[in-house]
Amino acid sequence: MSVSTNDLKNGMTLDLDGVLFQVIEFQHVKPGKGGAFVRTKLRNVKTGAVIERTFNAGVKVAQAIVQRTSMQFLYADGQDAVFMDLATYDQIHVPDAVMGEAGRWLAEGAEAQVALHDGVPIALDLPASVVLEVTQTDPGAKGDTRTGALKPATLQTGAVVQVPLFVETGERVKVDTRSGEYVERVKG
Repeated sequence: MSVSTNDLKNGMTLDLDGVLFQVIEFQHVKPGKGGAFVRTKLRNVKTGAVIERTFNAGVKVAQAIVQRTSMQFLYADGQDAVFMDLATYDQIHVPDAVMGEAGRWLAEGAEAQVALHDGVPIALDLPASVVLEVTQTDPGAKGDTRTGALKPATLQTGAVVQVPLFVETGERVKVDTRSGEYVERVKG
């Protein structure tokens, strides 16, 4: 399937000479002299490297068909994570390289969007925030009421985040999966 460079959108996945690239940003440019062109920033899906590439306006480029499927994280298996398709119950192995930083926030039973190209996982998208249990943190000092004071806390996934002094071991916290920052304490 091909698409015109005039119709590019952020997040679109292109197949350029057998290599998958995701459009990060694009800009249509119409200079006073010469033909219009499209300046793009593309991220290599496999390596994560970002390149800049310019196309003439209206040129056809191959669009990769990417299927996004809601899946549940079951368990880690060596260098892979095993996910189950919630609709078909099929299981798929997603390599650590594809998961990247998202693996830090995956607890067993968590749901994520797995992007597949020709049945091969190419990307993992998590919700904007996840709720995880604090498995270890130092107790807050009695009487320490400094506003904004933080301490390290280890979460059930092994990730370490900075949390306020009042958060204790066994409590659940919401964490922003994009920045890795504490959002709030979750009751119950």
